[in-house]
Amino acid sequence: MEPTVWIWGLLACAVISGFYRKTLLTAVLVTLGLLAAVFQERLSIIAIGGIAIGFLVAYFTAKHEGKWRYAGLSFMLIWSLALFAHAIPGFDNLQVLDKVYASLDSTPFTMYLNLDKPLVFFGLLLAYPALLGSNKTCNVKALALVVMGCLSLLPIAAGLGALKFSFSTPHWLWLFVLNNLLFTCVAEEALFRGFIQQGLSKRFGWVIGLVVASLLFGFAHIAGGMLLVVFAGLAGLCYGLAFYLTGRLWVAVLVHFMFNLTHLIFFTYPMLAK
Repeated sequence: MEPTVWIWGLLACAVISGFYRKTLLTAVLVTLGLLAAVFQERLSIIAIGGIAIGFLVAYFTAKHEGKWRYAGLSFMLIWSLALFAHAIPGFDNLQVLDKVYASLDSTPFTMYLNLDKPLVFFGLLLAYPALLGSNKTCNVKALALVVMGCLSLLPIAAGLGALKFSFSTPHWLWLFVLNNLLFTCVAEEALFRGFIQQGLSKRFGWVIGLVVASLLFGFAHIAGGMLLVVFAGLAGLCYGLAFYLTGRLWVAVLVHFMFNLTHLIFFTYPMLAK
């Protein structure tokens, strides 16, 4: 294993600390992780500048109201999308899996430990402290129905020929679990549910927030084709409902992760080889 992987260990601890609302500890861990990345030459001057600008705007956004706050939140949305798209140069993300196969009928899978995408969670949490939700009373039965509906998308996709039932526990499963849970799902749920859905819901109502965030989440997967857009949008609807029903971002993260893990273990991943 690449010795610099401990950088992501610091960021993983920072994510956990962030969900516990330990602001100072989170800031320290993120700073240490980024300093380690600089020391290991995984961040360039341009990347450092992009990170600094994002965090500075996030800090001042949280301190202001009115038009300046809206301007700051708009910038944070663009900054987050740029990090998602790896559009800010200077990040040397670590490739940990290169065209591996989860099962015989699966398409090849490549995975990176990203330095840019996880920063979305920290930047949005700084700019928009309500990101983690409101901890309202949970409707457990409704949540259970949402989870079952979400998982039912996988056999439906198999019935349409996009996937195939295929049980597998690849040797790299542990690495997938850590990366997908703490970095991929956290960053995506922070942006689409904690930030976009919650922000729109407060202004236009929860239905608008849920639908728009789910549509955007679906179209974020356009590179995989329209069928993936549809299924990602439906899955996003389930994650959004989990967030709406519980008021807790971490629940949406867990539902998202449960879906991805079920996909990997019980079906061809990421898709069925043609």
